[in-house]
Formats: sequence, C-alpha cells, structure tokens
Amino acid sequence: MEISDITGGRLSNQHISPAAGAKSPEDVLNSLGAVQAQDYPAALWAIGLRCNDSPTRADVEEAIARKKISRTWLMRGTLHFAPSRDMHWMLNLFAPRLINTAIARDRHLGLGDDVIRRAKELFAIALKREGQLTRDEMYKVLEKGGIRNEGNLGYHMLYRAAWDGLICFGAHEGKQPTFELLDKRVTNIRKLSNRQALAELANRYFTSHGPATVKDYVWWSGLTVSDAKAGIEGASFGLESVQLQEKTYYTAKNLQRRGGHDGRVHLLPAFDEYLVGYADRSAVLGGAEAQRMLKSGKVYFTTSNGIFLPVVVADGEVVGTWKKRAEKGRALVTVRPFVKLDEQRKNGATAAAERYGDFLEVPIATTFEKWDL
Repeated sequence: MEISDITGGRLSNQHISPAAGAKSPEDVLNSLGAVQAQDYPAALWAIGLRCNDSPTRADVEEAIARKKISRTWLMRGTLHFAPSRDMHWMLNLFAPRLINTAIARDRHLGLGDDVIRRAKELFAIALKREGQLTRDEMYKVLEKGGIRNEGNLGYHMLYRAAWDGLICFGAHEGKQPTFELLDKRVTNIRKLSNRQALAELANRYFTSHGPATVKDYVWWSGLTVSDAKAGIEGASFGLESVQLQEKTYYTAKNLQRRGGHDGRVHLLPAFDEYLVGYADRSAVLGGAEAQRMLKSGKVYFTTSNGIFLPVVVADGEVVGTWKKRAEKGRALVTVRPFVKLDEQRKNGATAAAERYGDFLEVPIATTFEKWDL
C-alpha cells in the first residue's frame, strides 16, 4: 500500500468521489456512522456532497424533518448527525463515559444531582405539551421553573438531558435549532448489546473511513483503547489490515473502490470527516509544497481555537481553504490556495463551487486569492 492508496481509498469510502456517492442523506450516515455537526450549515453540505443525486440543502433538511436523520451530542461529546434509528445504541455506548466526565463540570458550575434531575423534568413536561421548542424557549422553561441558566448553564443542562436520552435536536425553525423528546422523535429503535455496538461502530468506521489506524479510530470515537480494540476484534470478519511505514491500517475486506483519484477537485466544509475523522492527517497534507507552507505558519487549515476550516482537496490532498460570502442574489466563493494551482485545478475548484451553489440553490461566483507565498 502507498500513501496514494490511503487518500484514494478515503475519497471513495467516504463517498466524496461522485462515482462512490451514496443514494440519500440517510445512506450517507448509515455508511459513515455519524458526521460531525456543531456547524449546522457545514454538516448539511458534508452530507449533501456525498450523495450521487445532487440533493439541495432543502433535500437534506427534509430528511431531518422526516426524522430519518437526527442530531445530538455523541462522539467525544461533540454534536453529530447520525441515523435516527441508531441514536439509542450510540448514546448507550458513549453517554456513560461522557456523563462521568461531566459530573466534575456539574460541581464546578454548582449543579447538584437535584438540579439536573429537575431540569430534565421541566424539559420533559414542556416538550410533551409543545412537541418541539427552540433553544431559547428551552432556556425559558428553566427560568420559569426557577433554575438559573446564565452563561453556559442552560447549554450544559441541554446536553446533559441529551446524554441521558431524554432530548435531541429536531428540525430547524427558521435559523433556530429546536429540541424534541428523543423517544417521540425516534420510534424505530435499533437495539444492540454493548458488544454488538462496539463491533458495529468499528465496522462502520473502518469501512467508511479506512484505511485508518487504531489511533485514528480512538480519536474519532472517543472510546478507550481497550473498547476500540474489542470492537475491531468483533468486526474482524469484515476487516483486513495492511502495513505502511510501520503502521497498521484497517479497511473493509474486498471493498471495491469507486472513483478515488479521478482528477476532481472538492470543496469540503468546515469540520469535514475527511480531516476531522483522523488523529493522523499527514496523508492528506502530504504534498511537499503544502507541508512547507503549513509549517511556515503562513497558511493553516485550523484556527488557534481548534476550528477546522473549509478545505479544497485535489487528488486527495488538501491544497487550500475556501470561504463563502453571501451577496445580493448570489454567493461568492473565495479560494485561498496553499500551493500554486494550475488552470485545470482552478477549473476543478470552480466546478466544485458551482455544485455547492446548486446545493444552496443560488448562483455562485468563484475567485482565487493570489498565490504569492
């Protein structure tokens, strides 16, 4: 196996290459397991770009409205989209450890078990009555119930209630996120034992994110090393290991690669799985010129506070970042390259931007910052 096999395999397995596109937003998440989603618009594009029928943002949001996919705090306590029917077993897998780590935060914030329990009771009563509430309305529920929610207290109690399996996000109301009772939103529940859940998650990760290492999987999942290895063992019937530069990579057995290095340029959103799904990102940042620019500090793909920027990917490697700005009647995409882009790659980036415009259902104009680094 060569480095190009890693990047090509990931482009295909993650459904980024159009030839490997999934059929629907639900199929994307059934394959990947989950998609990081603290940036809601970015997560919608992360799902949409992986579908082969060129869905719009409205199409992805329709899958949310129809309760096919849902959003809550999962891996590493971070917001993710996942298939709705998988929410319960994923929460059963992740939540106990997350709650244990949150207890110290509870005490630091002055929140006893009685306050957490009372907040959940208030949420449950209000949502049973209203069905769906915005975040601000959830905060008002706490306030009317005599529970303080200044600063981050309200947000903290929201994700504690989510980890306890009481609530999850619903469909947006305009630009506002909403919350619903999890058991009301998700009635088609897939039940797995802990052993089955560990194997299922490992199988999904290495099938969709492979080739990847155990270290990558531990980072993505937030599981302990022992649980991660137990999951790999449980999924071993469908996985194979390969060696490269003294590292062991896992991927699905007999998986037919579709697309991969097909010459296309991709505009991936902030926090995309192609970067954030791995502890070691060197394979996709492997170009000598890009490495030199990144080491110089003149260019970067993450901010100082850990935000992953939208990236431009060509031939499997990150070659720049991009940003979108809304203008009257259209959107403007500006590409900031790490390396000098030839006309073929510029044309590819322009085509990728047009696909993004189709997703947003707005005209797109593309500009390139001057490469003079």
